[in-house]
Amino acid sequence: MTTGIDARLDRIGTDGSYVIIPMDHGITMGAVQGLKDIESTIDGVTSGGADAVLTQKGIAPRVHDNKNDKGYIVHLNGSTTIGPDEQDKRMTGTVEEAIRVGADAVSFHINVGSDYEPDQISQLSEVTEQAQRFGMPVLAMAYARGPGVDSTDPEALGHAVRLAEELGADIVKTGYSGDAESFQHVVESTRLPVIIAGGSKGSDRETIEMVRGTMDAGGAGISMGRSVFQHEDPEAIARAVAGVVHDDLSVDDALAEAGLALEA
Repeated sequence: MTTGIDARLDRIGTDGSYVIIPMDHGITMGAVQGLKDIESTIDGVTSGGADAVLTQKGIAPRVHDNKNDKGYIVHLNGSTTIGPDEQDKRMTGTVEEAIRVGADAVSFHINVGSDYEPDQISQLSEVTEQAQRFGMPVLAMAYARGPGVDSTDPEALGHAVRLAEELGADIVKTGYSGDAESFQHVVESTRLPVIIAGGSKGSDRETIEMVRGTMDAGGAGISMGRSVFQHEDPEAIARAVAGVVHDDLSVDDALAEAGLALEA
């Protein structure tokens, strides 16, 4: 790693752990709940304890005045739910463009096991090479997805995170295997910090239990979108997540300190 990468990693995390809220879903799903007034959502989640937010490059002007001096990540590929194949992520930006719009890091999505894996491997390799020249961290969103691939299989997830390290990423995000015991294999498959995706919105307890399991397995945090920005109180759920990631709170304590119900 370079000094620049280390410095910028500090801007998007806290002492080596990460609470990142991706809000690039506008390109994928449209202006869904939580993204129409994205300014208020960004203000809420960063006030609640998120270390960084993530968007596509065009949203940058709506980010900076509302992120409360937290980190900013620009995502570099995308697709839509109404297109021919959502797994076919195409390049939407470059490292230089991310720098120009004030990003502290870039991210790139790769579906390991999909028909588009070969192209995405080449593209991620190009991104990490560009980023290294500029001292920019790369968050690889490496999912186990494709024909015959179980997206929660720890072996497949372990392969995905190792691929991210092999291609030069600095942090890797992947799916959760379902429990701390199996997710430990995923974490041990790489020396990179491993953070988890949230997937579709579940109950508050389900969300925080998943975060707790990740940390118990040796994970480095989360990158959760819909579970946070579509919550009726994004600031509160961000506070609960941050309580587990940064303060090692139990599920009940995190929910209680955030003012969220403790129902089973």
